[in-house]
Amino acid sequence: MQPFTVHQGIVAPLDRSNVDTDAIIPKQYLKSTKRTGFGPTAFDDWRYLEPGEPGMDHSQRRLNPDFVLNQPPFDRASVLLARENFGCGSSREHAVWALTDFGFRAVIATSFADIFFNNSFKNALLPIALSADTVDRIFKAVYSQPGLEVKIDLPAQTVNVPGVDQFSFEIDSFRKHCLIEGLDDIALTLKHADAIRAYEEKQRKKTPWLFNDLNAGC
Repeated sequence: MQPFTVHQGIVAPLDRSNVDTDAIIPKQYLKSTKRTGFGPTAFDDWRYLEPGEPGMDHSQRRLNPDFVLNQPPFDRASVLLARENFGCGSSREHAVWALTDFGFRAVIATSFADIFFNNSFKNALLPIALSADTVDRIFKAVYSQPGLEVKIDLPAQTVNVPGVDQFSFEIDSFRKHCLIEGLDDIALTLKHADAIRAYEEKQRKKTPWLFNDLNAGC
């Protein structure tokens, strides 16, 4: 997993509340579990003028000129700004994959749906919850300065918005550690590889018939 320490990037204003996971990545794209290749279909129904299907050449589809992520400089954004309850709806991890594959490293919103919030940390996407007043101030800054870049310092737990202010955010210490070190669930497990191997060897000696049955079935 890509570590997250300090990131500076363009903010895209998605001025909507209750953005659900079906809007982030429609159901027809959920068959793949590769975690990559979902960027072109992020916000598919809002982004294109006709319906999309898996296997299409999305570069040939007609873009919706009114959708913010199709407008320069927001098409190069790496920080998404939204309102409350971002990531609500069904518990599809593909929604986070679509955002990261598009190029987003962080989402700033008033609040997040719980499952989306948890999935974000497992995929190197930093969800930052700020007050409604603070989010509104950032929206105003982005609208007045398209292309505005914010600096997110995870070790310091701050978001610096040029010409506005520096804002602090809360994050669980364990999740913060995992993001900084680039540790997902698999990497965390592998840190205990020696202990796991020692336990398996102990069990192999204690109950060898279980391991013989496993080998016979392979």
